[in-house]
Amino acid sequence: MTPSKMSRRGFIGALALSGAALGASRVVAAPAKLNMSELKKDTDVACLYHCDFGDVQRFSQMLTNMNNHLSAYEFDPMRVKLVIVAHGPGIKFFLADRSGTPWENDKIDEDIYKRFVGLTKFGVEGYLCEITYKRQKIDMAKTRDGDYLKFVPSGVATVAELQGKGFAYLKVG
Repeated sequence: MTPSKMSRRGFIGALALSGAALGASRVVAAPAKLNMSELKKDTDVACLYHCDFGDVQRFSQMLTNMNNHLSAYEFDPMRVKLVIVAHGPGIKFFLADRSGTPWENDKIDEDIYKRFVGLTKFGVEGYLCEITYKRQKIDMAKTRDGDYLKFVPSGVATVAELQGKGFAYLKVG
């Protein structure tokens, strides 16, 4: 059954299940690093979701919005490209190990990350700010594994760079 023919609720459930194995995995190697010149807009429709917040409910709503966004394009990564640019407290959602960070006592349900991993099956990527890691003295190896995560030199510079390349800007309030 294609995603456009199944119920939205069933599809979201399938996404969570499909991402379960990846979402629970521990770091094997740090994500790749992207230079600003490597940021590209390869689809007619592209959007960056700005995540500089640490609120779990807000992050969950952002993932729901991204799922809805993808559904309007029948989950076709050839038609739409979505990325999350995370910096500041927003990187906590992408850490496999939060010990020694400002967020080490934060409780985050693993299902949140599994939902993100489910979205990556449709081309969604997470761009993580190296400046945040350096300023917070966080070892980059604490980041979850996945070829859908990339380190960028600066989160805010990446937001501006992507906008300059034609990505629309969205931020869940």
